[in-house]
Amino acid sequence: MENFELHGNIDRANNFFETMKSGRFLFSFVISYTETCEIPGITFAGADMNSIQFTPPADAEYLHYGYCKTIDKIPMTPDGKPTPGLLTKTALESASIPHLTINAGSKIVPQLPFVEAGLSFGKNISICEAMTDSQVSHAVDYGRIVGRSLASLTDCLVIGESIPGGTTTALAVLRGLGYDAKVSSSIPNNPVYLKNQIVDSALERIDSVHPYSIVAKVGDPMIPFVAGMLSSASDVSKVMLAGGTQMAAVLAFASKIGFNEENSVIGTTSYITHDESANFTNLVQEIADIPAISVNPNLENSRYSGLKAFSEGFAKEGVGAGGSIISSMIKTGNDSIKYLDLVEKEYHRLFTSL
Repeated sequence: MENFELHGNIDRANNFFETMKSGRFLFSFVISYTETCEIPGITFAGADMNSIQFTPPADAEYLHYGYCKTIDKIPMTPDGKPTPGLLTKTALESASIPHLTINAGSKIVPQLPFVEAGLSFGKNISICEAMTDSQVSHAVDYGRIVGRSLASLTDCLVIGESIPGGTTTALAVLRGLGYDAKVSSSIPNNPVYLKNQIVDSALERIDSVHPYSIVAKVGDPMIPFVAGMLSSASDVSKVMLAGGTQMAAVLAFASKIGFNEENSVIGTTSYITHDESANFTNLVQEIADIPAISVNPNLENSRYSGLKAFSEGFAKEGVGAGGSIISSMIKTGNDSIKYLDLVEKEYHRLFTSL
């Protein structure tokens, strides 16, 4: 418990820890895409505009194989900062937590076995509607089917995501649903002005208060799909939404379609909960009576600048990193010092094999 900060409903957080001490975790990794990420300056999720679309499948392949097939090396920024998938992979492997990939609208499919949700990728919300209402409905329905199936296999379904540009669509959905959201970014200097500009223009298209319509106008396919997963899975098992801003948007939409709050938590890194340009923990408490659990992975003490960067505002979260680390620590009893040692070994392996 000393590794974690608890926010919101502390009783439910303690119940979650008690239940999961001897429980089984299953990590589901949802990959998706929004053309909103192609707006210059909006994301750091890839070395350049063309490579951004490969980030979600490459993350999935890296988790699965330890290397990528759709691109030559793991997703990283132009100056060599690695995907947060490195944090996730280390956590899952150290605790032998099984995982699987779900394609919920990725532009490029990964080269590995995955669950196909049959969703189209989201359009650029700065110029048109992201999806149709029926696409949102389809995403929710398929999410419910997948969520119920996976939850029946485990005691806690952990759900992570990879969707470049997803903090911008998440901001639009949160504000469209009436929340005064300020969101995190994959970039240390959060491009708040640019995001707000895009979101403001997208929100002008909203002509209905119906949640499906709002998500269709300004969201992305991951949000309704994962909300559907949460909705059904939380009736069967514990569910941890592993992520920051995007998972707050999932939670906001899920609160409109219904889910079991008693079985639900959100897990993230302390880099999200301590981000002064965002209001993550207050937002979660405003949306639902569930705990937000955050973990400090101790990366500020790393000898590698690429890992230290996460503690300095780069990426902060992604690929379900925070939730995976929390799950791993609950299962193994490892603390952040032990975790840092493991993640440095994986970093060394990656960067000596490049």
